Amino acid sequence: MSGDRTRRQLVAGLAAWCVAPMAVHAADVQLPAPASLAGALAAALARAQPLVVMASLQGCPFCKIAREHYLMPELAAGLPVVQIDFRDQRTVRDFDGTTRTHDALIKAWHVSVAPTVLFFGRNGREVAERLTGGDSDFYGAYLEARLQQARTAVRS
Repeated sequence: MSGDRTRRQLVAGLAAWCVAPMAVHAADVQLPAPASLAGALAAALARAQPLVVMASLQGCPFCKIAREHYLMPELAAGLPVVQIDFRDQRTVRDFDGTTRTHDALIKAWHVSVAPTVLFFGRNGREVAERLTGGDSDFYGAYLEARLQQARTAVRS
């Protein structure tokens, strides 16, 4: 009997040891999810910045890279960046005050690729070309060019 108990404890301990790294890996860092896009945009414009919105998909490796290597540092530096998620049923108020789910908002914007980064200015209008996909050696340069275009549009 004690042999079976020892084996069960060993197996349980081994399973916990193997699963723990996966659990840590599964808890990816996320960008803030806005309650109101109009509110987030107003705060961005008050700082003469565009509102940057990342359309993300849970489990998407390119989304993780774009978010953690490019957008999180921009957020830390003060750029207003938020995240909206494909297939997510959380609600958000759109620029016009309409309450929609994240997924419905992504469909309304005709976003079909994850990640897609959008740049919004006054009246919830896009002020730079969307940055679609994440598989590029030049992602940082593409992002910087669009940010420059969006900042110029917002400040003019």
